[in-house]
Amino acid sequence: MNIKTEQARRRFLRALIGGTTLLAAAGAGWLPLAYGGEVRLRPPGALEEDDFLASCIKCGQCVQVCPVSALKLADLSDGYGVGAPYIDARAQACDFSCDAVQCILACPTGALAYEKPKHLATRTVMRMSSPPILLAKEKDPEPTLNLKERAGMARLARPDLCLARQGKGWKGAARAAGYEGMLRFMDVDRWRPVPLNEHPFDLPLCDLCVRTCPIKGAISLEPLANGFKTPVVHEACVGCGVCEMACPTEPAAIVIDPRRGWEA
Repeated sequence: MNIKTEQARRRFLRALIGGTTLLAAAGAGWLPLAYGGEVRLRPPGALEEDDFLASCIKCGQCVQVCPVSALKLADLSDGYGVGAPYIDARAQACDFSCDAVQCILACPTGALAYEKPKHLATRTVMRMSSPPILLAKEKDPEPTLNLKERAGMARLARPDLCLARQGKGWKGAARAAGYEGMLRFMDVDRWRPVPLNEHPFDLPLCDLCVRTCPIKGAISLEPLANGFKTPVVHEACVGCGVCEMACPTEPAAIVIDPRRGWEA
């Protein structure tokens, strides 16, 4: 190989490497835009999404203190939200087993807060009209959760699958074999959540979304004209996701819409 040929080959390799690096850098900037469209259910007390992502330092302290491991850290598919905590309610909801919303207490930056600073935006539909009452604390001197805003709202997304609307009951574990989600049951132990599937049911009419809800007055079964009943979500809903987690149909008949507020 002569000198000119070798020099040309080296120039080609340098150009190839440089072009590949440039494309990779461009891709790194483009990926967050491509993947950033999914709306995640954030932990209780999360600021509005833009403020939350700007404030959260992805330290994972909220993840560490959650007694039911409801919080996960987002991967690259979340784009700009990579590393930020979120809840996959179907896999593991927030059942407030901590009693005090410890994820807020653990947050070092204020990305999770009991009450937002006055200079930050708050959508009216996200505000709670009154402090939510935690059923596990109902007999305590202070039964409420110190939350001013909800994380989302429950919605009967698939009414055709709802067992109550069909007049059907449910017997056995709430979810399929192998499901590992945890839930606090007052009749078992107020302080210790247990696997949801270790608490079987025998219900003449399915009301799992109602009986497992940790918030007083957030959901109820109401009569239909055909004599059956249907779940109805009320303003007290905080968007914790327990109803979605406990729903025995597959997919869940009731789901949580992240960042959706109460609209009467």
